[in-house]
Amino acid sequence: MLDELALDRALGVVWASAVGDALGAPYEFQPSLPDSTPVELKAGGPWERGEWTDDTSMSVPILRELAAGHALEDPAALGRIVAEWQDWSLGAKDVGIQTRAVLSLVRTPTEAVARASSYRVHLENGNRSAGNGSLMRTGPVALGYLGLGVEDTVAKAAARVSELTHFEQDATQACVLWSLAIRHAVLTGRLDVRGQLPHLGQDAAARWGALLDEAEAKQPRDFPNNGWVVHALQAAYSALRHGDGLLDTLERAVRCGHDTDTVAAIAGSLAGAVYGAAALPSEYVSALHGWPGLDAGGLQDLVLATVNGEHVRGAGG
Repeated sequence: MLDELALDRALGVVWASAVGDALGAPYEFQPSLPDSTPVELKAGGPWERGEWTDDTSMSVPILRELAAGHALEDPAALGRIVAEWQDWSLGAKDVGIQTRAVLSLVRTPTEAVARASSYRVHLENGNRSAGNGSLMRTGPVALGYLGLGVEDTVAKAAARVSELTHFEQDATQACVLWSLAIRHAVLTGRLDVRGQLPHLGQDAAARWGALLDEAEAKQPRDFPNNGWVVHALQAAYSALRHGDGLLDTLERAVRCGHDTDTVAAIAGSLAGAVYGAAALPSEYVSALHGWPGLDAGGLQDLVLATVNGEHVRGAGG
């Protein structure tokens, strides 16, 4: 079982990601903002104040499977996630280009069919499918595997969930790295992305280590192609490294411009694991809402069921 502080950090993974998502939504597709410009939780475009977008909506089915006691290495669980994504996409206000292309090809919602569709879209796009759409939803993966000695299981689960819609190696490796860093932060309260690099293998670890070096030396706005998973991760990591606390981290992520909601959601999933849910402004948390008719309390119920149940993978966390 997790202690009280670790539970708060686990909740922070989902709440802070959802707050970042809602905070960035009205600023999406706009140029980067100067540091002097305040970032506000407000309505904008099709989004109501505090409403999360596809970043959080696609995370909910993953959380639901974990809360129900199912493992993400179970093909049946992954098939149910794909089915929920399809149902959501039919009425969603916004669906990522890559994700919509894959889901439109899925006739039977199974892991095998989704992976085949993901691979087909990857080939049709010239062996390119490294958008940020799987990294934005990877936060919940870590919460299902907080026991001792299950890092390899986390890595495999993150890869399988990512490849349901994004088949390129950049997306897979980013999700593995971020999920492991979130898990480490929930358990220890420390930010340590570099410590997870060995799980990628030697060559990939060297490449991502250099990318993290670059992110530490620059600001989030210096990675403008943040629809690409590499720049999205770098921008989110930069916000964490330069941010002064949880809210400042989220605001820095939003100031990057362009895919603001996704970068802030990605940053929030790890920043929330470091700082905890208690570090979020209560008025932001109380405003949260979105598909499928949940609010912050509904997200909390899913998180607590995931981390407190008898089904916690690798008991002993």
